[in-house]
Amino acid sequence: MSSVTLKNVCKKYDSKIVIDNIDLEIQDKEFIVLVGASGCGKSTILRMIAGLEEISGGDILIGDKKVNDIAPKDRDIAFVFQSYALYPHMTVRENIAFGLKMRKVDKATIEKKVQEAAEILNLTEYLDRKPKQLSGGQRQRVALGRAIVRNPKVFLMDEPLSNLDAKLRVQMRSEIKKLHEKLQTTFIYVTHDQTEALTMGDRIVVLDRGVIQQVASPEEIYNNPSNTFVAGFVGSPQMNFISAKNENGLISFGDVNYHCENLSSVSALTLGIRPEKMVCGGDLKFSAKVEMYELLGSEKIVYFNIGENKCSAKLPPDYEIGETIELSVNPSDIYLFDAETGKRI
Repeated sequence: MSSVTLKNVCKKYDSKIVIDNIDLEIQDKEFIVLVGASGCGKSTILRMIAGLEEISGGDILIGDKKVNDIAPKDRDIAFVFQSYALYPHMTVRENIAFGLKMRKVDKATIEKKVQEAAEILNLTEYLDRKPKQLSGGQRQRVALGRAIVRNPKVFLMDEPLSNLDAKLRVQMRSEIKKLHEKLQTTFIYVTHDQTEALTMGDRIVVLDRGVIQQVASPEEIYNNPSNTFVAGFVGSPQMNFISAKNENGLISFGDVNYHCENLSSVSALTLGIRPEKMVCGGDLKFSAKVEMYELLGSEKIVYFNIGENKCSAKLPPDYEIGETIELSVNPSDIYLFDAETGKRI
């Protein structure tokens, strides 16, 4: 079993709380992604699971074994860092084999494991090269190979693609997913990139300031965010947030009014509308003046204001700055949040 369980885990630096009593169950063979802005605590969680960071409270279990006081080398995990951390004077073969040599594994077993890892990662022809002779993507595959040969229960990955260019990141995303399917091992992956989270994870853990905001599948996170933080963090362009009032179920924003049945007594609302849902042909119509746009080839991201709220819409590339456009949205595409707490209504 390679499940990972965090029970009431917290981390403090002096009086500063970095991780605030979180509970999380990661299933055996699951690919789970921890996502959030810089400083939210996602890498700290990874380092606590690895044993590189002491916990201030709670318990961490790998399988059914509590590992709070177990040394990192005895936790049966492999850590792939943001930097490749390869030895420049060693060949690819020697880099991949290094951890096994330190554990006094016999030469025949080392060679077999290195060859198997090289085949999985398409590195066979590069085994005798030095890291400086490799591309960024190839170096990252070597770092993965060094982890694979240990056959760990759990893979921990801390923003492993952040040093790659955009094209390589897309390629490596699919390679890491294929690797997970081949190895059938638990992967815990940290990123600040919501695209990586949505495309790679079986489930996503959204963090903010050391607190878990939501744990769910990518589809659930995108379609049913639990609060304004999750709604605003996931999705590109970011969800539009519009201040609105509720009077006995009559919701008003800008010059738009519509009725919403069974709405709670919350008077101050924040409406959330995805930019791609700001379309022509919806039931609720309003006008807006184009302030600026970004051309994306077949479409434009058009920016405008609704009252004091800055908004955007994905539209055909026909609109120009200063033009007044007619937009519309369906009530079913509007998310309602409590303006005070940010929680979904």
